[in-house]
Amino acid sequence: MSFITLVRHGQANSAARDEGGYDRLSPLGHEQARWLGDWFRDGGEVFSRVYTGTLRRHIETAEGIAPNCSEAPMRDARLNEMEYFTLATLIQEQHGIPLPEEREAFITHLPTLFTLWQEGKIEGAPETFTDFQTRVGDVLQDIAAGQGRALVVTSGGLIGMAMRIVMRLDIAAMSHACLSIENSSLHRVQPLSTGLALTQFNAIPHLDTPARQHARSHI
Repeated sequence: MSFITLVRHGQANSAARDEGGYDRLSPLGHEQARWLGDWFRDGGEVFSRVYTGTLRRHIETAEGIAPNCSEAPMRDARLNEMEYFTLATLIQEQHGIPLPEEREAFITHLPTLFTLWQEGKIEGAPETFTDFQTRVGDVLQDIAAGQGRALVVTSGGLIGMAMRIVMRLDIAAMSHACLSIENSSLHRVQPLSTGLALTQFNAIPHLDTPARQHARSHI
């Protein structure tokens, strides 16, 4: 069974308002990834396997980390983020709820989006909430079934769904988890005979110094 380290990608194009525009790292995002890679190497961290989604920001983050692993990263579309901007545009059109312009507005927007999505009230959604939850659960189980330590570079919404599955969170708690997840943060899950157990959430040891406080980001 495999100990899993989930990493959220570095800061992406936070000024974007669509999926394609968002999907690239900012200069800060590249730096966050490099610092995390340095932290892994300084601590002697070695991974048996590395996984990423197929999104550009996942791949760029993994390349910046350059983890100590003898195998090339495996790309799995099940690790891709939910299409937040697509869903947000649909609920604006269908329910008159505007896309947030600042981080504070996400605090109420995200649980509203998740609730509408879970209840099947977003017509034309790229996937159902249940399908998203199922693919996240499936890919976590598949990775956990492997041997050795696994590094997984993915997105905040997917990590939030992983927390929902592991911790049995309701929508409100899942939303709070998603909102707190920082760019390039670490989250660790350990397989037990009774299921997956959370051992670390939202750690940023590579940024947790006075000189790097400016480099912390959520969006």
